[in-house]
Amino acid sequence: MTETALKDRLLTAVKEAMRAGDRRRLGTLRLATAAIKQHEVDQRTEAGDAEVISLLDKMVKQRNESIEQYRAAGRAELAEQEEYELAVLREFLPEPLSDDEVDALIDEAITATGATSIRDMGKVMGQLKPRLQGRADMSQASARLKARLNG
Repeated sequence: MTETALKDRLLTAVKEAMRAGDRRRLGTLRLATAAIKQHEVDQRTEAGDAEVISLLDKMVKQRNESIEQYRAAGRAELAEQEEYELAVLREFLPEPLSDDEVDALIDEAITATGATSIRDMGKVMGQLKPRLQGRADMSQASARLKARLNG
């Protein structure tokens, strides 16, 4: 079994956190590696970089939602822990795309698929998802695409 580059980076970071005695960082990294291992067990296959990015992206989204809920409930200490975990997870995700870059990728996908109406949205999103995963908020990209196809 071959490791993926991203998974290798995570495993190396786990070892470094253990050596440094950074329990807080180690806990976050172990959550990520556990999610990857669970995915591999469930799918009975080695997780590639695309799957690892998808899993980390899902974890980032969960942290963002938790931060909002904790802040609304006045639980600042829990929100701060989630923010810390969010920062650690983001270290392993690709650089986020700017709004202009997302718009350019949407335009490319529309052109490539020949999309003309909202009925073509699934086809366009199928092309966009692998290029945006972990680099842009998929729900925002979907809303932008919908607006463009409706307009």
